[in-house]
Amino acid sequence: MSTWANLGLQDSASPLMEQLIFFHDHALLILVMITVLVGYLMFMLFFNNYVNRFLLHGQLIEMIWTILAAIILLFIALPSLRLLYLLDEINEPSVTLKSIGHQWYWSYEYSDFNNIEFDSYMIPTNELMTGGFRLLDVDNRVVLPMNSQIRILVTAADVIHSWTVHALGVKVDGTPGRMNQTNFFINRPGLFYGHWSEICGANHSDMPIVIESVPVNYFIKWISSNNSS
Repeated sequence: MSTWANLGLQDSASPLMEQLIFFHDHALLILVMITVLVGYLMFMLFFNNYVNRFLLHGQLIEMIWTILAAIILLFIALPSLRLLYLLDEINEPSVTLKSIGHQWYWSYEYSDFNNIEFDSYMIPTNELMTGGFRLLDVDNRVVLPMNSQIRILVTAADVIHSWTVHALGVKVDGTPGRMNQTNFFINRPGLFYGHWSEICGANHSDMPIVIESVPVNYFIKWISSNNSS
């Protein structure tokens, strides 16, 4: 999760987020190069005392910088398109999780396991345990197995919500009457916090998401204990 004075992206917990970070660094490097070049040219222009009275047009240089700009855009567009297709790819999921956005909480369903269902509410500040995170901790975490393909189906019961977990590189809009889906692969155990990213109403900030990534055998035990109860 992000902490104070964290200016960079969160450490990735999935291959898709790793690719997003790589693309961010790639695009940022190109932007820095363009900024330095244009800044240098403008700086030199201010202190240039040479004047050409007969320079009315420069078709060659205009053609060069037009073609060069198109090539630079291709270096950004091609990796971006590749990443967009990767984000939409669904690869034979091992677990399907359904998430329903409400005002102002999330409902989850594990339809593969005898329809385990529960609601996840934000823990109020006055009920937080020592070491809890204000506006981030919930009463019921989403437990998912690591090193497994996870498919998530997202919808909403009232207004538009957004299911977002930055460490996994996942952002899916939940729209009433529609079912959106995406997939992710968690490659390490831990707690991963997500939050709203749509202004869906007065208390939109009270809908945090907490994913607890555990080894597969612990996940099976958790499923068994919930089925028995």
